[in-house]
Amino acid sequence: MTEDRFAVQLPGLDLKNPFMPSSGSFYFGLDHMKDFDLNKMGALVLKTTTVDERRGNPQPWIINTQAGIMNSVGLANPGMDKVATEILPELETQLPDLPVMISIAGESVAEYRTLAKVFDKFDYIKALELNLSCPNVDKGGMEFGVDPDSAAEVVAAVREVTDKPLYAKLSPNVTDIKPIAKAVETAGADGLVLINTVVGMSLDIASRQVRLYRGTGGISGASVHPIAVRMVWEAASVVDIPIIGVGGIRSMDDALELMLAGASAVQIGAMNAEDPLFISKLVDELPVALDKYNFASVREIPTALQKFPAPLTAWEANHPGDN
Repeated sequence: MTEDRFAVQLPGLDLKNPFMPSSGSFYFGLDHMKDFDLNKMGALVLKTTTVDERRGNPQPWIINTQAGIMNSVGLANPGMDKVATEILPELETQLPDLPVMISIAGESVAEYRTLAKVFDKFDYIKALELNLSCPNVDKGGMEFGVDPDSAAEVVAAVREVTDKPLYAKLSPNVTDIKPIAKAVETAGADGLVLINTVVGMSLDIASRQVRLYRGTGGISGASVHPIAVRMVWEAASVVDIPIIGVGGIRSMDDALELMLAGASAVQIGAMNAEDPLFISKLVDELPVALDKYNFASVREIPTALQKFPAPLTAWEANHPGDN
């Protein structure tokens, strides 16, 4: 089988392989072209962009904890005008053939519509990621993504002003992801991105103070991976649109596990800071991994999960040696 073995076709995104950076981890991509040829990836996901420039939260933005990296960046970005007039033209010149998805976030439904209208004009942008789940801002962000009606309202409003494929990035900071996933699908989302960071807190015992300005922050890294696997699996059980999995990928097996849970492709975040070549290495490892686990192509993986064993009866649970 040729390179078609590694390809994934998603709405708006014709991926040569299932690997892409998560929003923010490559900023707008230009700074990472020195590390490796970004055309090697399946797609590039751009930093979440807002209507106006945002300087982000006061420092420190990022700290290390025993559970992983915790951040409170606060969607720092140059704003839609600069992205549209300066960054996108440069990206198109440098990376004309790489599928690009831009992440957008608003403080109101109207701002999401404004952003969508602006980026709808760019043929270079193949899809929009609706960030409904940032935990590090006071307005917008996660408040849209933790309620089915609010999440659906944003998706439906954006759907009215653009024909570009829409990927709703949902929050793990909910009791049940399934009704939210189903609501955004019904409202017009073409795909889901799961998960964003998990809200946590870190305290400095000596100073009796919080370690991040906001107190809370978003945890990423290995500790959130099992949460991402579970939520991808739950969402996949109720929607018919594709899912891009993200959360704690530190190895090829982590990436394949998210795909086995139901994701058609994956995004990598925190690991890029530790190893700028990580995605490039995943691409190189993919043929061997598919052979190792007997997958003819990456497209087989999201539907390959075996059924769970039947629950034990009360007698079987109390007599394990007799089974």
